[in-house]
Amino acid sequence: MLRDEKTERPRSSPLNAEKRRGIYACAGCALPVYKSQAKFESGTGWPSFTAPIPGAVRTRPDGIAFLARTEVHCRRCGGHLGHVFDDGPPPTGRRYCMNGVAMTFNVA
Repeated sequence: MLRDEKTERPRSSPLNAEKRRGIYACAGCALPVYKSQAKFESGTGWPSFTAPIPGAVRTRPDGIAFLARTEVHCRRCGGHLGHVFDDGPPPTGRRYCMNGVAMTFNVA
């Protein structure tokens, strides 16, 4: 998933149920990408966040023509983390829908 830009099955990641305070990091290079405070339950089956850690990710339009999605990649190693959508809650209105297998979790 991290290198081939695919999406894991919904509800397959143990990170969906993670509720502790901590940091989500890129599984490829360990760069911290999301704080637990930004996590919310989106009901989609993937770990979702309102915003990344500033400067941690880069985005680009998805290569699939019939879907209007934006890919999210690790700034340091380029690993594919997931997608971002404009249907999230306040304060950003964004939903960073991430692949759990593309991240690790470290307790704060």
